[in-house]
Amino acid sequence: MPCLFNSFDPYFKQPFGAVRAGQSVHLSLCIPEELGYVDPHLVLQKEGKYDVPVHYRMKFDGQTPHQNHFSVDVTLNDVGLYFYYFDLYTDFRRIVRGPDNCGVVSWQEGESWQITVYEADFETPAPIKGKVFYQIFPDRFCEGVENKPMPFAGRVYRENKHGEPYFWPNETGGYLNMDYFGGDFEGIRQKLPYLESLGVTYLYLNPIFEAHSNHRYNTADYLRADPLLGTNEEFSALCAEAREHGIRIILDGVFSHTGSDSVYFNREGRYGVGGAYHDPNSRYRPWYDFGSQYPCGYRSWWGFDTLPEVREENPDYQDFICGEGGVIDTWMKLGASGFRLDVADELPDFFIERIRQAVKAHGADKLLLGEVWEDATTKEAYGVRRTYLLGKGLDSVMNYPFKEAVLNFLRGGDGQAAAQAILDICEHYPAPALHSLFNFMSTHDTVRAITALAGEPLDNHDRNWQSGRRMSPEAYEHGVKLLAMAYAAIFTLPGVPSIYYGDEVAMQGYKDPFNRGYYEWDSTETRLRPILTQLALLRKSCDAFKEGRFELVEAGPDLLHYRRVGPTQSAEIALNRSNALRVITAFGKAAEVNPMGFTILVEDNATAHLQAGPAGPGSRTTLQYQKG
Repeated sequence: MPCLFNSFDPYFKQPFGAVRAGQSVHLSLCIPEELGYVDPHLVLQKEGKYDVPVHYRMKFDGQTPHQNHFSVDVTLNDVGLYFYYFDLYTDFRRIVRGPDNCGVVSWQEGESWQITVYEADFETPAPIKGKVFYQIFPDRFCEGVENKPMPFAGRVYRENKHGEPYFWPNETGGYLNMDYFGGDFEGIRQKLPYLESLGVTYLYLNPIFEAHSNHRYNTADYLRADPLLGTNEEFSALCAEAREHGIRIILDGVFSHTGSDSVYFNREGRYGVGGAYHDPNSRYRPWYDFGSQYPCGYRSWWGFDTLPEVREENPDYQDFICGEGGVIDTWMKLGASGFRLDVADELPDFFIERIRQAVKAHGADKLLLGEVWEDATTKEAYGVRRTYLLGKGLDSVMNYPFKEAVLNFLRGGDGQAAAQAILDICEHYPAPALHSLFNFMSTHDTVRAITALAGEPLDNHDRNWQSGRRMSPEAYEHGVKLLAMAYAAIFTLPGVPSIYYGDEVAMQGYKDPFNRGYYEWDSTETRLRPILTQLALLRKSCDAFKEGRFELVEAGPDLLHYRRVGPTQSAEIALNRSNALRVITAFGKAAEVNPMGFTILVEDNATAHLQAGPAGPGSRTTLQYQKG
């Protein structure tokens, strides 16, 4: 039986993807005659609104051989999520979403399709689109001021930059993360020309605020840079010099919890008298939840007693973060161009909305990203459907679904499954957020990409197993090929690509802390940097990669072929995971894709391009890759 409905196909649904509030949606069905007489209705239900579906009768549009065609237009005015299927109305049969997104006839309830409706005025910063991120774990990137004294007792200075980060537990079984390699603002400043040459236009820095661990997610003082990194003034100077290289800097905002060893909580007493833990009359006491129901006497992040959670609903805390002279205001005035919100799922929507207001007070071009690991439109946290991607909260999110789709495909998964995962996100996300997605293959929270692609499976192995483990030369060579293809995908899919520091020299490493080694500046691996540089140049020169439409061309067991269509240019991208040469049709012409390689073709738009037919006259750019 032919496909009855497919929301990815413009014949069946216009427009593709999420829609602005007040926008009309056109839906069509193609019903085989063999199903007999039907009177199809669209069954549409807005989540949270009466929980009662609305039935819209579809009009008959005519016949083609053995098929009847029906359609309906609906205008969606309320922001939120809508779910729909089709009722044939002549009996108990319905059309529901099948595993390949095609509609199937069912006598029972089944999966629905989703329409995301977002704020009519939702826009995201124009400067980010078509650009390239680079993520830096500050302690591990570059030591500009060598052999610095440690600013606090207990910190261990790692003179040998080739050493593995410490991982063994202390006497209580915890991990102190107290070894420091000395990375600092000066080191980043010295490497700005290198980052510019790589095509980087945005830096995302993991936390820089004073904190008593090398990862700095246990904030001690939000208003002061960690002294090992430098001063607030040096950060401001770094931002100014980065701008001269065409680079903006985004900071990591950790606002769901503080450190127990902090100005605010002060359990360890480092900050003298006072603090919420010791002083019931402290200004900071209402920021936290104390009570005997908590194992450590207060509510803490995931039970870690060194990370007391804050009460985001507390007005004083909100003002401290978002108010004039507060955390966001301070760092934006020092030169930051936005924030990435750590564990955004654990921040209430009202708090994120206020953070957005504080960020955007410094300009519409300032960026607010959120850490979300799943589909951000359907994410539930603590029993609440999150609304942070509908126009009043986040600009966009970290794009774990694309990462997993690409990894799974390159590790042997079917291209069709990867395409389905990509199309799901493209369909669900508001266009402004989709084109601002933070795309990546590695982060400080995940196994490094080359290790994930070609290393031994992590499974449930402990840190002792992970420590010192490296790929064989054969696996490493295979990994370099796969890593190049992975970044080709991330650079050409909707969103903004991010290079995790050291991926450009194929650094290895399993989970934290092994994915956080010091940058291998003496690495002899030079094959990936030219490819990344070319990809960055291609992104900047081709408008298809800014906000261009995504179209799937072909997805098979070892091939992923898609198209991006922009206002004046279009691009065709093909990833070939097999060991055989593949020949594809791109812009109506034959094109080769090398074994274990990729091909990217860019042409000026012609009417034929936009219709995916034979190419008309226009200039062509080709980028091909194969590692030998």
